[in-house]
Amino acid sequence: MPIKPITDLSIGGRRLFVRVDFNVPLTPAGGVADDTRIRESLPTIKYAIEHGARLVLASHLGRPKGKPDPKFSLMPVAARLAELLGADVALTDEPVGDGARKVVADLRDGGVALLENLRFTPAEEANDETFARGLASYADVYVNDAFGTAHRAHASTVGMTKFVSEKGMGLLMEREVKFLGKLLGEVDRPFVAIIGGAKVSDKIGVLENLLQRVDQILIGGAMANTFLKAKGGHLGRSLVEEDKLALARSFLRKADAAEVDVLLPRDLVAAAGIKSESGRVVSAMEVPEDLAALDIGPETARGFGDAISRAKTILWNGPMGVFESDPFAGGTIAVAKAVATSGALSVVGGGDSVAAVHKAGVADKITHISTGGGASLELLEGKKLPGLAALES
Repeated sequence: MPIKPITDLSIGGRRLFVRVDFNVPLTPAGGVADDTRIRESLPTIKYAIEHGARLVLASHLGRPKGKPDPKFSLMPVAARLAELLGADVALTDEPVGDGARKVVADLRDGGVALLENLRFTPAEEANDETFARGLASYADVYVNDAFGTAHRAHASTVGMTKFVSEKGMGLLMEREVKFLGKLLGEVDRPFVAIIGGAKVSDKIGVLENLLQRVDQILIGGAMANTFLKAKGGHLGRSLVEEDKLALARSFLRKADAAEVDVLLPRDLVAAAGIKSESGRVVSAMEVPEDLAALDIGPETARGFGDAISRAKTILWNGPMGVFESDPFAGGTIAVAKAVATSGALSVVGGGDSVAAVHKAGVADKITHISTGGGASLELLEGKKLPGLAALES
């Protein structure tokens, strides 16, 4: 069954439970350091308020080890959300229980309550049925708008949906499904995938699934080192997954068989370590013994840029190097700018890639920035996400 969007659900005067992703970074003083995820949920929240729902929001925050921890309270999130909405947001003292039940019962049409951190109990991640029923008791209608947690079968993403008769997806989730779904269907070609990050093992499922869909794959980041060594390169002190060399060779053979062009770095920026103030450009196949590759080099950046400029559809997941450090950010920034000026339909996913397009100042030129790193990867691997499957039945 197709998943209903929130716009197709009857929510006026009803208790609407929305699973949001408010897992935001906090400042040392206990404020919200980056409210991007809160802002991304605003269209769904405002739609619910405008249509007279009695809104119950739920999220996790951090890793509080299954018990209440003041450091992980959603209190600063509730305060920031109230500022953004210009309206009161009632925070419960616990995810489920008498206190939470009273707050929800007191809601009026257009009112907003936020349950305290779902992970203040181990029952959330364990998908415990009693806890799931407790959450469902606050809901006449259920909506999931937290794509970043859709690959987790937890009580708030899967378990409680069995006990709520009406369910669907929020506006943010709908946008994620729309654009990532496009990449799994017919697309304008050439379709270029840019895959970076640290480990081949994290991305091999996506890489292999993409072989059936893309025309070209550009591989950067530390994972490129493993592919380069698999082809006979000398990588010095660079991060290499020695136990994945055979996997890398197997993938390159499959790419040849599928007639998919795989571009690996031709040059790299290498240094003694990530705290070095500068690096030097070296051949990708000959990194000096005392140096580690920390970014793609300028020749590679130009070659990747040329491939990107010809693309009509682009997927980017993973940085080209240690972009958090300015001396090794050049390759990732160059790729971000190339994607932004390509004119292609572009989808960027994964926390580091998203940070990179913001750092490069080109986020507004990207067609879609995905909010879910792990979820987007699993979807692109061809896996069914539990949080989405739960909305179909």
